[in-house]
Amino acid sequence: MENLFELHADLRGDRGKGASRRLRRAGKVPAILYGAGEEAVSLVFDHNLLFRHLSHEAFYSHILTIHVNGKNEKVVLKALQRSPINPNKIVHLDLQRVSAVQKLSIKVPLHFIGHDVALAIKQEGGIVAHLLNDVEVSCFAKDLPEYIEVDLTNVKIGETLHLSDLKLPAGVEIPVLKLGEDHNQPVVAIHKPKSAQGDESEAAG
Repeated sequence: MENLFELHADLRGDRGKGASRRLRRAGKVPAILYGAGEEAVSLVFDHNLLFRHLSHEAFYSHILTIHVNGKNEKVVLKALQRSPINPNKIVHLDLQRVSAVQKLSIKVPLHFIGHDVALAIKQEGGIVAHLLNDVEVSCFAKDLPEYIEVDLTNVKIGETLHLSDLKLPAGVEIPVLKLGEDHNQPVVAIHKPKSAQGDESEAAG
């Protein structure tokens, strides 16, 4: 069975836009690998194999192993460029080497739990508004979470959870929160049912 977090790549020789177009026509994806104080390296991946990996959410926030030129590189996916015409076509990747002694800055997905037991939803008909789907965290590679849970169990109607309300795993922080309260973005809210909002508007009128 193919390992979700392992990919094989070839070193890329030709550079330039023309060479990149030829690679893409041949079913390949150009990429750049950089970081950890080492020289940047141009790589080439098989598009179809890469696309299969990209269909899994965990691939975007995991430590990946790239096998290239007889060497194994531990990396994270930093940027992914898709064709503006066909989003199923990958045109370029940016990969960053992972260092055991340097912190990573990487986006991880948010997983919302508690919908099935939250009284505001089950009994009061509250409407959930997801305002963020992921969050950028900073941590060492060993502490990188696959996702961060957002528990709606005790959220009441009219309440909003912000970044500062998230329960982070040990060793993980959200750098943007250091910039002040203005950067404490809302993550999820539970609103009144539309019918209740309509009733209040009529009463006010």
